[in-house]
Amino acid sequence: MLDLKIVNGKIIDVENRKIIEGDLGIKDGAIIHMGHVTAQSRKVIDAEGHYVSPGFIDIHMHEEDFTLTKKQEYDISATMLNMGVTTCVAGNCGNNRQSIEMLSEFIEEKGNPVNYMSYIGHNYLRNQVGSTDIYKRSTMSQIKKMQSMTLEAIDFGAVGVSYGLEYCPGIDLEEAIEITEHIRGRNDLLLSAHYRKDAVNALDSINEMAEIAKETKIPFQISHLSSCSAFGNMTEALKLIENIKLNGIDLSVDAYPYAAFSTFIGSAVFDEGCFESWNKSYDSIMLTEEPFKGVYCNREIFEKARKEYPQMLAVANVMNEDEIVEALNHPMVMIASDGIYRNHSGHPRGAGTFPRVIGHYVREKKSMEFFDAINKMTLMPAKRLKLKRKGLLKEGFDADIAIFDFDRIIDKATFQDPQLRPEGIKYVILGGQIAINNGNVINNTLGRFYKRGEA
Repeated sequence: MLDLKIVNGKIIDVENRKIIEGDLGIKDGAIIHMGHVTAQSRKVIDAEGHYVSPGFIDIHMHEEDFTLTKKQEYDISATMLNMGVTTCVAGNCGNNRQSIEMLSEFIEEKGNPVNYMSYIGHNYLRNQVGSTDIYKRSTMSQIKKMQSMTLEAIDFGAVGVSYGLEYCPGIDLEEAIEITEHIRGRNDLLLSAHYRKDAVNALDSINEMAEIAKETKIPFQISHLSSCSAFGNMTEALKLIENIKLNGIDLSVDAYPYAAFSTFIGSAVFDEGCFESWNKSYDSIMLTEEPFKGVYCNREIFEKARKEYPQMLAVANVMNEDEIVEALNHPMVMIASDGIYRNHSGHPRGAGTFPRVIGHYVREKKSMEFFDAINKMTLMPAKRLKLKRKGLLKEGFDADIAIFDFDRIIDKATFQDPQLRPEGIKYVILGGQIAINNGNVINNTLGRFYKRGEA
């Protein structure tokens, strides 16, 4: 007998870009039958009129901060589940919000709304070895320690190493390469980076990331190109990336579907000269927590927040919408949220990215093609992460599934209320078990922590 059967659905065949009208039979966490499934099942979902998709995979997000959640609640992992995401990659932009081991232990003990994997962050390692001045290069002694810690994290099961170059201007190219001393040449790993500088400096930043990939001989993920190059040079940036890949360097890219980025107001991103680079002013920056929740800055508020509330997340409305669409449609670019929250406050991308792509860009604007969008949210990231059993609806694959109403799916989260649940996500299934049933969360502990190579 099957554990779960999904009947009458419009099954999305990502590889062949077609819809299969039929059923899925699930047992022991995996898809074992497709097509017309006659076997009896303990549970049945009637998906008539709905699309049955592989669960969305978010290759770039930022996990909960346990100093804030006290391990008593879920924050971004809950919003991920609500929008049909089943597997996420944490530890991006050089920043782990706690150790990978602690994150893994927590999920092993309590479960999680979604599956997690994680990078080890260079900036996190700098803090661990006492290299806390973001404007200074680490010492050779500190770099040696980070080399060992990097190898330990990889041996534990980290996806690879992430960099936050803009957040730590003291990191030079040599330090970025040197910390990979013990892991170079391994194509089972992945490096990722938040670029050094955006806007007019974007092309130089892309070339620097390509140099890291070349020297380390490790596949490389350029993070959120949307916030790096949607300032008038997206076309040039994409052409540059194409040429770099044609020259044999293994690059890929992710982007999110919003024309605003979000990061900590006290970070180096907002150092002197940022507004001139973006051709914007203080009033493009919205703060997300009290005492300035929902407030757009003037110079006085901006400087006060930078000084007194440096860990507050800010939203910067500074990018060009048409260039966001250009990035999302490029064949090398996959969809990722870059979602991050503090105390349930932040940017709506952490609660709306995947429904927004389908509902806004595919259905409403018709600026993306349906199968391209689904591929960018499922199979593309699965392949990049070398996930052997995820990203497709296929016999033998994990039963990680999102079922949605194409006519209704849409993001609802706003910059004022950034964790509102989307509409149109009817069912979410992790490992063959139902997490969201007819739009309601019924189990938020089905997620696992996957070490590299386990999924």
